[in-house]
Amino acid sequence: MNYTRAVKPLKRTNGKKYVIFDMLDSWAILPDSFKIKLVMTRYSFNHIATFSYLLIIICGRPNTSFAQSYSLFNGKDLKGWHIDIPAMDTSTTAKNPFIIRNGLLVSMGKPNGHLISDSVYQNYRLNVEYRFANKPGNCGVLVHASTPRALYKMFPKSLEVQMMHQNAGDFWCIVEDITVPDMEKRRGLQNEWGITEGKLRRILNLTDSSEKPLGEWNSMTVECIGNEVKVWVNGDLVNHGFNCTASKGQIALQAEGAEVEFRKVELTPIKELTK
Repeated sequence: MNYTRAVKPLKRTNGKKYVIFDMLDSWAILPDSFKIKLVMTRYSFNHIATFSYLLIIICGRPNTSFAQSYSLFNGKDLKGWHIDIPAMDTSTTAKNPFIIRNGLLVSMGKPNGHLISDSVYQNYRLNVEYRFANKPGNCGVLVHASTPRALYKMFPKSLEVQMMHQNAGDFWCIVEDITVPDMEKRRGLQNEWGITEGKLRRILNLTDSSEKPLGEWNSMTVECIGNEVKVWVNGDLVNHGFNCTASKGQIALQAEGAEVEFRKVELTPIKELTK
């Protein structure tokens, strides 16, 4: 006779996930980006009780049937990311503006460029907590990023969700496009819209009063499902676009003049937008 038995929930210790097996004094250490299925049979009786081994099936990255949030940076280095800093192509003195400091991911702002995820993502919620460390300035998170240096030989093809002080939540179209309600009111004259140099690429957010005072931590949530992108800043809905010309891509953070600290860059696979 065989019995199946559930295991206890996942625990997190020192940044790693462990599975505690209900019947065996054993631990399995799994990467943050994996999901697992566990099957364990308990007893086989023939006068003597016998314990069978457990079967661990590792099934790859999380999907929407096993929606685990996971951090996109490890607090120690830039593993999982790569930089694209045009000034470093020709200058021997230009330094990487993206560093890890006291467990925080920091964009020093200069020289300008991007920190780009190695992986491509779609159908997710991105939670970012950030603050301007010294003085207000400009920064942004790019979703659906693809071709590097597609605009002004600097910006990757993408949709930017603006973090610029007092403008958080604006959309900037970077060789990708998106539609929002009240387009002419929020983007300007239709005959001047565009996605390349010299065109009206900015789409204003719904409120400029959602950011916290300078030096305090802001929370930005970006949800991407299919061709829709929805953005909240500190819990306020600040933008919602549809008919985006991209539905998947890399994620990028900007160095654009101001020092910005990030204490969270966390991704969760989702099936639908938050209502």
